[in-house]
Amino acid sequence: MKTLLQRFLEDETGATVIEYGVIVTVLSLAIVAGAGQVFDALKWLFSDNNSRLVNAFAQ
Repeated sequence: MKTLLQRFLEDETGATVIEYGVIVTVLSLAIVAGAGQVFDALKWLFSDNNSRLVNAFAQ
């Protein structure tokens, strides 16, 4: 049992999978947060009645 536990503690084959999973998770959260902010900025841009962009589409 001691050798099995020792071998388990020294095994690092799953570490890279976990690291890649953490990287993908962080990047996904950053993309979702960035997309939300872009959506809010676009909504503000098109909701401003004095905007040149809104006036150009109105004509």
